[in-house]
Amino acid sequence: MAVIEALHAVQARIADAARRAERDPSEIRLLPVSKFHPVSAIAEVMGAGLTLFGENRLQELAEKKQQLPDARFAMIGNVQRNKAKLVVEYADELHSLDSLSLAATLDRRLTEAGRRLPVLVQVNTSDEPQKSGIAPGEAVEFATALREFRALDVRGLMTMAINSPDEERVAACFRRLRDVQADLSAKVPELRWDELSMGMSGDFELAIAHGSTMVRVGTAIFGARPAA
Repeated sequence: MAVIEALHAVQARIADAARRAERDPSEIRLLPVSKFHPVSAIAEVMGAGLTLFGENRLQELAEKKQQLPDARFAMIGNVQRNKAKLVVEYADELHSLDSLSLAATLDRRLTEAGRRLPVLVQVNTSDEPQKSGIAPGEAVEFATALREFRALDVRGLMTMAINSPDEERVAACFRRLRDVQADLSAKVPELRWDELSMGMSGDFELAIAHGSTMVRVGTAIFGARPAA
């Protein structure tokens, strides 16, 4: 299936899932994940009106940003503190913040650059040790500390659900993020917690049923990822 046809099919599935959940489809943003895919495919999707794309690797994000300056890129993969400079130079958003040391470094570099960066806090709702993200129980303490970083524009939360054929186990991850959102909204109201980025190609319809406001879809739009 051509990229644009696949994109339209995904958009139709998002709208259908929203209606089943008695939600307005306009509440849900689609973030195409373009990792490993060529800039020509990204340009096709841009032609259909989307401008923000998700990337997992900073070097690839930087290269694509230089080739497509009109595109906007969100870093959705883990970021090491020593890579903060690349985030500040090339990323338009960061959706995987899970370290106060990274937050401090970003805040300093962003302040020096005279810009603010929209960020989502990544939460490990599946308790899998190989996954990044803060523990749900640490969210309030983490968010409270984030209040001092004025160059970080905190907008919400991100999670990756467990990869399982058991729909209930997947849904439990989404419910857990909703619980964290409610807790933070009550206890750290100085920051925004509106955005819930949850759901990928295999589970985004379930995520929408559980309140997702942003779904990250790569394979269902661009096809199987080529080798790195």
